[in-house]
Amino acid sequence: MGNRVRLTVEVPGERYHRELISCQVACPVHTDARGYVRALAAGRFEEAYLIARGPNPLASICGRVCGAPCEAACRRARVPRVDADGRFVAEDRPISIRALKRFACEIGGPEVRPTEEVLDAVRQYVPQVSADAEEMAALLRASVKGAFQPAAGEPVAIVGSGPAGLAAAHDLALMGLRPVVFEMEPIPAGMLALGVPSYRLPRELIAREVAVIEALGVEIRCGVTVGKDLTLADLRQQYAAVILAVGAKASRGLGLPGERGPRVYGGVDLLRSVALGSPLDIGSEVAVIGGGNVAYDVARTVLRQIAYDTARTAARLPGAAKVHLASLETLEEMPADTLEIIEGDEEGILRHNGWGPLEIERDETGGVRGVRFRKCLRVYDHERRFAPVFDDQAQERIPCDTVLLSVGQAPDLQLLEVGGLDIEQFRPGWPKIEPETLATTAKGVFIAGDLAHGAKLLIDAVASGKKAARSVYEHLTGRKIAIEATTAHLPLPRYRRELGYEAIRRVAVPV
Repeated sequence: MGNRVRLTVEVPGERYHRELISCQVACPVHTDARGYVRALAAGRFEEAYLIARGPNPLASICGRVCGAPCEAACRRARVPRVDADGRFVAEDRPISIRALKRFACEIGGPEVRPTEEVLDAVRQYVPQVSADAEEMAALLRASVKGAFQPAAGEPVAIVGSGPAGLAAAHDLALMGLRPVVFEMEPIPAGMLALGVPSYRLPRELIAREVAVIEALGVEIRCGVTVGKDLTLADLRQQYAAVILAVGAKASRGLGLPGERGPRVYGGVDLLRSVALGSPLDIGSEVAVIGGGNVAYDVARTVLRQIAYDTARTAARLPGAAKVHLASLETLEEMPADTLEIIEGDEEGILRHNGWGPLEIERDETGGVRGVRFRKCLRVYDHERRFAPVFDDQAQERIPCDTVLLSVGQAPDLQLLEVGGLDIEQFRPGWPKIEPETLATTAKGVFIAGDLAHGAKLLIDAVASGKKAARSVYEHLTGRKIAIEATTAHLPLPRYRRELGYEAIRRVAVPV
């Protein structure tokens, strides 16, 4: 007998056809990207916004700065491109889903419509396809029909008004609870307002998105630090449940010689100071250490700040200011988005790939005069674990008078000192949680956002906040929000593709 070929046969289950929509599966809140892209193609612009907004209370913000896992999963990127003779050239690129979402939001979202008008439109919209339990419209309709019983208005405290905190507050209000958000900063939205530069995310847009959430009955108290102005013990006594969504906002250091002292800052500290209008003391030649999106946000913000300060006193002269960006990774390995790297190069950021910092050099007065680096031969091992290898003989020096470290953030959990000692930590600074419910070891205390899962995408924080809200509802009412799924093959009588769609190329988004 010849060689037998063993084939794996899979009988399609109830989720088989849904999982073919890879963009929706990849989205942590299961946004129907296919739905709003097709609505836009058909000219149904308001419907496109409502589809995008259904499971995502921060849709307009995500249209600007989401990491877009939907695009990474887009099946269009797996379509082969061929030349005129039918020979394979390359795989195609994904659809510009994030840019299309932004377009829809700028037509139907809070950017252009009053808050109440946006809420009314969302309440009245009946989507053909629901995004599971994350879908706002589905939850509202279930409440009206009696299939979902709202809570009795129990108060819930949320610490932190970043994307996780806002998403949790949004859904808690919809579920009949009374969320109160405590924010230590003078403005709401956490790192969206203080960590994302305004050239990427306009502050007016953030304010309008937050206003829609407040209109649901959410109370946000800014300038209140839990652990200082009131304790976690106070919150646990006064509120039926507590969600900690404080994020990971403390800049990590590297422990380099010369790191402690003037003009060495954390990157997020620089972004926060600029956002609040109290810039730090920055020199004219700056070295940013890091290779991710935050590092580029820092570098590009510094470049703008230097240009602004110079323009106030004199015309900017060639060579008057330099911003260096040094990363362990090669250009191909850098974690920053390709667009960030390209735009950074265009703006004049001096990129140094494959170098690891050794020492921050200071002069006799204590001022920064440069950073010494060594060549990085490899960042990851064969299993993609972080395991850098260096060549100590190959060194480089970057002259500078300011250093900004953008090498990651960590949470600050001083608020646990009073009222949180029963919250176990699986390692210092990171609470132990139940993955499915996000509950801590302390009764009635839940975790959401980066504090729950580490630094991830904005949309992951939104999904985490929504999950925590559902867990709080179940904890307080004893009722679980169940998904009643109906699978049907619906005929789409006029469904069609644009003529020659397979040859249409992705167009660069204008900036």
